[in-house]
Parts: sequence; structure tokens; C-alpha cells
Amino acid sequence: MSPIRTNWTRLVRFVATETSQVHIGEPVSPTLDVGLAISQRIPVKAYEIVGSALNPDSQVSSKVLTVKELLAPLSRDQIKVVRCLGLNYADHAAEANLPKPNAPVLFYKPVTAIIGPNAPVIIPRVAQPVDKNLPDYEVELTIVIGKPAKDVSEADALDYILGYTAANDVSFRFHQMNVSQWGFSKGFDNTSPIGPCLVSAAAIPDPQSIALKTVVNGQTLQDGTTADQIFTVRQTVSFLSSGTTLEPGTIIMTGTPKGVGFVKKPPLYLKHGDKMQLYMGEGIGSLINPVVEEGKPTLSAKL
Repeated sequence: MSPIRTNWTRLVRFVATETSQVHIGEPVSPTLDVGLAISQRIPVKAYEIVGSALNPDSQVSSKVLTVKELLAPLSRDQIKVVRCLGLNYADHAAEANLPKPNAPVLFYKPVTAIIGPNAPVIIPRVAQPVDKNLPDYEVELTIVIGKPAKDVSEADALDYILGYTAANDVSFRFHQMNVSQWGFSKGFDNTSPIGPCLVSAAAIPDPQSIALKTVVNGQTLQDGTTADQIFTVRQTVSFLSSGTTLEPGTIIMTGTPKGVGFVKKPPLYLKHGDKMQLYMGEGIGSLINPVVEEGKPTLSAKL
């Protein structure tokens, strides 16, 4: 099976200043951290991509547009399913005093959880007060599947990946520990940012060497690399495709490294007004989101 080759290297989805419409594009600057630039109100230009993010044949045009509002790289209606791994970093399992799993720990998220860069992460009333429910951050490398994958071998697994982006698997630890299934505690509406850039898999030949970091209110809390994953990207795609078709538009969140808040003494938890800044290397960039408790003033999230 041949790997997916796209005509773009980095894809962003955005509302353009010139049209007030949603477009996809390739940032004009190949090195610009798009998420950080937008948060600092630095102008971001992109060559319009004609076609769909999920179509590798989509063409990068010469038309330049200005990013007015940065969105998640895929819209909710493009996402087929959200698969997620837990306890997939050895250092994170150790800090939680849990053994390394013998097989991937899996859960699903609803697409209604997915938001984009700069959109507020909403702590719902059911997860308040925050000092009891312990809202938590989790930086995660996220896979986007680009062609149907079923019973894929580890050797061929990377050939089915369209690209990679970042995600913040915001988790509510009280609910997570209170039930046997994690999907409820990690699937509340408007709680899981992804973005800012979708980087072509062809531009990241080794997904096991990507730096990832979480900074909350200026304090670095997570700082690791995907080299510490228990189940690699190849193993994850192969395992999830066993007897199950992973359709184009499937996204897979691959777990988080050490440094999460609920294991700290005393526990560190997200609260109204916090600013989360996640960073991921290889051109993915910074995923920045404020935290808002439902019932308090908020910004409008747009996907």
C-alpha cells in the first residue's frame, strides 16, 4: 500500500477576512506557528486550497487569503469517529500509580466535544464545582485517517494516515473515576480542542519523535515526546483497524505524557479564566484555548 501524498504540507481551516467564509489553506510561511501568531494578533496569510481536507488531490492555489478566525482543521461533519487511547505513556502511567496496560486502553468521544483553536473550553454545570470535579488538561498527538483501513499491519499502518494535529483531551477526573467507562467524563460538549495545523503524514516520517508540551497560565506542566508512547502510532492504527474499518475522517487521540493535574499534591485543576497553551513540534504548532465555567461570561465557539 502506498502512503498518502498530499499537495499541501500544512493545512489550516479558517474564516477569511476577505470573504467572511470558511476556507482551507496552506500557510504562506512554512515555519510560522499559526496558533501562536493568531493569539498574538500577528497577521496570518494562507494560500487557498481548492477541495476538501480529506481529499489528497486537493490543490494549493496561488490565491492568498487572510486568516480572520482559526478553526479546527476538520469540521465536525467531516469527522467520522473519535477514537482515543488512555495511559499510553509510561511516565504518565507511573505518575498515576497504574501498571502499563497490556493492550491499548480505549474510549470514544462524541464529535460534539470537538472545538478549534481559541474557542473556550466549557466546564459544564455537571462538572462544577471545579475543586471537586478536577477538570484536567492533556496534550495529545492526534492522527487523521485518510483512506479506509481494515486489518492493517503495523508495517503498513503509516500509509493510511493523512496527517497529524494536536488535541487537548480535557478530562473531568471525578466523573472519570466514578464510572468504568471514560467516554462520559471526556466527552462533554465543547471540551476537546484540536488544531491548529494538520501536517501531512509525508512531512512527518517518524511520528515517534514529536515534542509536545502544555503550559497553563504561563507554567509549563507537561513536557515530553511521543518517543515515550507505550503503543506507537503504527501499533495503534493496526490495533484499531483489527476487524474494524477506520474510515477517512477518523481521528485518533494517542494519549498524554506525565504532568497532568489530578496526580499533583495538592491536585491542580482548570478553572474559569485559565489559559491553556499546548505546543506540538513538526509544524503542528500551538493550540491555545481559554477555560470558561458554564454560567459565567464566555466567548462563542465556532466550528
